[in-house]
Amino acid sequence: MNMCQASVLAEFEAPLQAREFPLPDRLEPGAALVRTEMAGICGTDVHLWKGQLPIQLPIILGHETVGRIAQLGEGLERDWAGQPLKLGDRVTWNSTTSCGQCYYCAEKRQPTRCPQRRAYGIGHRCDQPPHLLGGYAEFHYLRPRSNIFKLPDDLPNEAVVGAGCALITAIHGIERTGISWRDNVVVQGAGPVGIAALAVAKSAGAARVLVIGGPPHRLEMAKRFGADEVIDLDSIKDPAGRIAVVREKFGGYGADVVLECVGHPSAITEGMEMCRDGGKYLVLGHYCDAGTVAFNPHIITRKQLQVFGSWSSEPRHLKAALEFLRERSREFPFASMVTHRFAIDQANAALATTARWESAKSVIVP
Repeated sequence: MNMCQASVLAEFEAPLQAREFPLPDRLEPGAALVRTEMAGICGTDVHLWKGQLPIQLPIILGHETVGRIAQLGEGLERDWAGQPLKLGDRVTWNSTTSCGQCYYCAEKRQPTRCPQRRAYGIGHRCDQPPHLLGGYAEFHYLRPRSNIFKLPDDLPNEAVVGAGCALITAIHGIERTGISWRDNVVVQGAGPVGIAALAVAKSAGAARVLVIGGPPHRLEMAKRFGADEVIDLDSIKDPAGRIAVVREKFGGYGADVVLECVGHPSAITEGMEMCRDGGKYLVLGHYCDAGTVAFNPHIITRKQLQVFGSWSSEPRHLKAALEFLRERSREFPFASMVTHRFAIDQANAALATTARWESAKSVIVP
């Protein structure tokens, strides 16, 4: 029996475990087996490791993955966009699947809220066949109805994984919020989601984008992606001071749109005060439960704010992201986000590097 190496989250806040799993003897109709070429370490993986999302263990983490098709199940002939698939094709996929028939999928057109929605690397136990349902492994099993995308030869793995789920999350969030031509925008956070939100905001026509975050190497990355100005959290430690700087930068009024990409509750009240009256505020970074914060709703009425939330993404956002990566690679060098590479047996070091904010993007390369 052929075996596959994987790194497994078996206990919250404990080291990942090296395990072996059998490769499937045969595939379900419509399924695929992919040999992993690169898997991203997402900030969400750190939250999952800390137990900040109610998931069942054990699991193989990893929901940002590129690989080559090793086996194709009967009937799987084309990708989500209609391109033919064959053995050896390099592919990526949307990490989630929805049922397509429930109240949220069919009637309200909110498939990210489907009760049956499941995510690779998050919502599938690995102690049950087909086991290989996350990216921190040599192979990845794609179940029937997965949203697979064939990758063009001129789009490198580093660009796809460097953008990761951050880009599709930002596309979805900004689509819901809207950025008007020549809007002034603040991005709270200089991690992958913040960098992606910066790129999408600039491409949507924002006049000026100010990024708040740290450490310095992430702010330098933000400048490479077109940030007009940055604020280092370590240089202005007081929230009131940061709010005053933002207002001063934008004519004393504040920003038209503020995009929260931090995932820390304290950013919310600070960010709302950075909006101009009548502005928009998007909560994008809170995929996991990082806790609560004291909040006075009077700020929303007083400033006449529009407040938005956005959860994950849909397959159409991945299609848009792949086109964006090809068309705007010089302007937004997502491939350069990949700064640290690790083998599967170094998955703990990869996770720790991401948790300490030492990398722009850490990846596993089997």
